Amino acid sequence: MSDRHSFNYAVVRVVPHIEREEFMNVGVILSCHARGFLDAAFEVDEKRLAAFAPGLDVNELQAHLKAIRLICEGGYKGGAIGRLPRRARFDWLVAPRSTIVQTSPVHAGLCSDPQQALAHLLRKMVSTPPEIQNR
Repeated sequence: MSDRHSFNYAVVRVVPHIEREEFMNVGVILSCHARGFLDAAFEVDEKRLAAFAPGLDVNELQAHLKAIRLICEGGYKGGAIGRLPRRARFDWLVAPRSTIVQTSPVHAGLCSDPQQALAHLLRKMVSTPPEIQNR
């Protein structure tokens, strides 16, 4: 019997000017129902973000990202959405919206460790490659 379970994930994006449809990936939300897992990880390269979206309020962005983490954790700190069942919280987090923080379409995969899968996706989809960091 396989110890791999299906998971769903979406990439979290900063979209400073919705009409331009340009974005920068800043995180990943991952849900693995079989393992009772819902979490998000973020990596905001503030230097890249300042070049991409001059004038963007980084503190406001961080507040949005913190809210996503609290909703993933569940409970009263996540507000009314945080008290919903895990799957409903994921669905709410990845629903399309017209704000500066949006998510990609939902994708699926298989993993044996959802936390490792989240870390892998963060490196692959969000982290600034070392060759670009050193410029």
